[in-house]
Amino acid sequence: MGLKELIAISVGGMIGGGIFSVVGIAVRMSGHGTPVAFALGGILAAVAGYSYVRLALCYQSDGASFTYLERAFPTRPMIGGVVGWVVVLGYIGTLGLYAFTFGAYGAELMGSSDDPGVRRMLSLAIIGLFGMINLLSSKSSGAAEDVIVYVKILLLGLLAVAGAGTVKAELLTPVFDKGLGSVFLAGATIFVAYEGFQLVTNAVMETKNPDRNIPRSIFGSIAIVIMIYVGLSVVAIGSLPEADLIAAEEYALAVAAEPALGHAGRILVAVAALLATSSAINATMFGASRLVAEMATTTDMPTAFSFRNRTDVPWLAVVVIMALAMCLTFLGSLEFIASFSSLTFMLVSFAVGIANLVLRKKTGARVPIVVLGNALLLVTIITLVFNLIRVSPGSLAVIGGIYAFAVVADRLARKEGAVA
Repeated sequence: MGLKELIAISVGGMIGGGIFSVVGIAVRMSGHGTPVAFALGGILAAVAGYSYVRLALCYQSDGASFTYLERAFPTRPMIGGVVGWVVVLGYIGTLGLYAFTFGAYGAELMGSSDDPGVRRMLSLAIIGLFGMINLLSSKSSGAAEDVIVYVKILLLGLLAVAGAGTVKAELLTPVFDKGLGSVFLAGATIFVAYEGFQLVTNAVMETKNPDRNIPRSIFGSIAIVIMIYVGLSVVAIGSLPEADLIAAEEYALAVAAEPALGHAGRILVAVAALLATSSAINATMFGASRLVAEMATTTDMPTAFSFRNRTDVPWLAVVVIMALAMCLTFLGSLEFIASFSSLTFMLVSFAVGIANLVLRKKTGARVPIVVLGNALLLVTIITLVFNLIRVSPGSLAVIGGIYAFAVVADRLARKEGAVA
């Protein structure tokens, strides 16, 4: 895959359920500061992306974060294994979120938003469709991503430009109407909207000229997504009262498009949402299956997950991820999935930053950049954890249980590998 395909994979992974599903959450948390929260999330992604770039160029492997931690802590392989399991579980969670969002917007377009059966059918169908595309070959996956992502960018750009004319200054100020801390909290919660950039490092072995294309695709895609997210969030909070956006929940962006474009705007956002979630499912399934296959070549996952078909696709990994994601489309609240996914990928990004520091002589990393990035990530992680303790301790307990499962699963896989 070249630069165009890599940017498509990365942007597709980021603009998935993100701006469509979590904008209502961000508005409820940070009010007028929502655009700043989205910008903060992008800054966190960029500083974390620096470590991913340096490590990906030094250790070219589809295992990405799993491989980096294995190299950084060779005497403690369980660290990399557990992180790998956590990343996979995070990917499956986001796949469930994307599929749910696709089904919800699809049912809305069909006039069946009140029928949960239609939503479920569409959610299952979209996962199945992109599961089949991923089973064919990486080339078919990349080609499909190109078409979907660039049409999606065009539609969202049109919405941002058209909506700019309806923005009212009085709805945008004061910027920090809910306090500066609320912006950090919202930025932490919606970090999942940027997690897709890591998918590029899972495709490094199938990338043309990685030394040139990996950094350009990661930083370029983050810049594109920041502009889109900030622009759309300004249109959203500048066009409608905060209460209306919060009440709309995952349809907040569709509601925000109506003042500028009328009912056509709602349809435009729905179509963009279908494209966004489709490309995110495609990109996430691609990256997650490669990570699972790479982990299966060691003792961190069952060996069967490394089996590949005639087109070199890890077919069993794709099938299992597809099946689990289908199950998750029926479970979990939007805010829980967003919090779990954001916390997971921030913790993983923090760990990758530590690995970059340990391996700095080999990666050529600039220490001040890595330290600054990890400091920002740590502050944001602490903010999110304390908020969960305060408002949803049960959710934090469930998240802790998921991480505990990752530890147990890795230990069992290692025992199986030792016996074999």
